[in-house]
Amino acid sequence: MSANYRVGMIVPSSNTTMETEIPAMLRAREEIRPEGFTFHSSRMRMQHVTPEQLAAMDADSLRCAAELADARVDVMAYACLVAIMSQGRGYHCESEPKLARIAKEESGVDIPVLSSAGALTEALAHLDVKNIAVVTPYMKPLTATVCDYIEHQGFNVVDSLSLEVPDNLAVGRLDPENLLEHARRVDTSGADALVISACVQMPSLPILDRLQQQFDIPVLSAAAATTWRLLGRLGLEQVVPRAGALLAP
Repeated sequence: MSANYRVGMIVPSSNTTMETEIPAMLRAREEIRPEGFTFHSSRMRMQHVTPEQLAAMDADSLRCAAELADARVDVMAYACLVAIMSQGRGYHCESEPKLARIAKEESGVDIPVLSSAGALTEALAHLDVKNIAVVTPYMKPLTATVCDYIEHQGFNVVDSLSLEVPDNLAVGRLDPENLLEHARRVDTSGADALVISACVQMPSLPILDRLQQQFDIPVLSAAAATTWRLLGRLGLEQVVPRAGALLAP
């Protein structure tokens, strides 16, 4: 009998992508591995990607952790990369244990907690890359914050492209097909990896595998990194078909 896992996600209230792409990747994994997954979310209020709303949203993550603990999820993912990265360098190392403590206080059991911010930097370390190119939907100052956060974790951002879309709902409506052109606009000549979507709200899964076939360096997204780390926290093999080099079977 195959095991079934409850996946908890802490997401911004305006996010429409993580509850699409993470389930899609794990459903694809069910084609090649026996485990099954269900998905359960709690939402933090956020409409516009501004420092003020990001800070307020992050404070609300504690309530979300308590709610998901009530469902006895098997793993919990803080699925907003920039909410973490905007709070200061290395903040995922503070946020993840804090959320885990809340979850244990509420449920009496240890629930593994990860964040998209931590997952992305851990995935880059796993791929053994140093120099990366990054595409984000953010305004340029916020992209600079994200790049600084990544560099503080030991990487070098050789180039970045900001699409400058401040409305989070609008980010979720961006056509992933356009990322094929954006990948050509960002300079990858000195890069060891391409982060094609350094934002869990910007859709990228439909073109991730096609882009991987066009590049001889790993192509990954924040959503793919979150799925990779989620599987690792569950102690499962970190493989998903059609989701880029990071999750390649």
